[in-house]
Amino acid sequence: MRSIGERLALAVAGSLLLGACGAVTLPVPATTGASGCGMAASSESTTIAITVAGDRRVAVVHVPPGYSVSRRVALVLNMHGSGATAADQEAFSGMDATADADGFIVAYPQALIPDSNGFDWNVPGVPLVGGRVVPAGAADDVTFLTQLVTALEARYCVDDSEVYATGFSGGARMASQLGCDASSTFAAIAPVSGLRFPTPCLATRPVPVIAFHGTADPVDPYNGHGQAYWTYSVPQAAADWAEQDQCDPAAGAESGSGYTLTEYPACAGGAAVDLYSITGEGHEWPGGPPVAKALSSVLGPQSNAVDADSLIWTFFAAHPLT
Repeated sequence: MRSIGERLALAVAGSLLLGACGAVTLPVPATTGASGCGMAASSESTTIAITVAGDRRVAVVHVPPGYSVSRRVALVLNMHGSGATAADQEAFSGMDATADADGFIVAYPQALIPDSNGFDWNVPGVPLVGGRVVPAGAADDVTFLTQLVTALEARYCVDDSEVYATGFSGGARMASQLGCDASSTFAAIAPVSGLRFPTPCLATRPVPVIAFHGTADPVDPYNGHGQAYWTYSVPQAAADWAEQDQCDPAAGAESGSGYTLTEYPACAGGAAVDLYSITGEGHEWPGGPPVAKALSSVLGPQSNAVDADSLIWTFFAAHPLT
């Protein structure tokens, strides 16, 4: 079975494999809280690099038009799937358009474990695709992603109460991990085609979660029983998050055209747990751009039942850190 990166390479001609060369290097402040307000930034996508624990790490940062150096905006980290790259995820998710319309910064970090045409995330305690063992000495990606936030807050005018994490497949598993391991940094998470509930979960607060998953996903099966990193079902992962967030266990279900929305009510601290189950969809980013539709033959059918980017942003905007 091809990795996500190999499939993206088949569908996206000229996809850029990011490296440190040509990237804008950002320092990582020794302490959090540094503000980039007042520093000019161009409204485009820029490759940046930071050094974390001796490793040169990169990300694509997209700043929306109309960005003001004096007005704090939200920051969303959007993580690629296994075997893919930051540039792949920017094209695959199409989130730049939502960022432009709603005025937030979106950053696409890149993992470091080589895999086919891209890279894999080091999700703590979780094997890689195909059952491969995480290489000894692999970079700590929780540390990288939290330090990336610190570096971006020092460069751009970011509202530190509105920092969020989303991602696809392996990136969704990484976003799930951030919900547990970095709940004081990330206000809410939105795993797409890869919701998990890490154990132990060290979250210090109820974490709002919105997730999307196709019922016909051939890579990460909706009902579980997949690869070594994918044993239990998506509904079970949502129920576990609801228990973590002290929600009412009696979930409500709302059926729409091509999807079912499962919502857990009365969560502690104003949190929420929402799961969009997309009927008949494969391993996809729901409502994604044409590049995502081009992958249907290898990732399974894509549905336009929901627009994940729009729903993610609406959910994030409603759940800042308080």
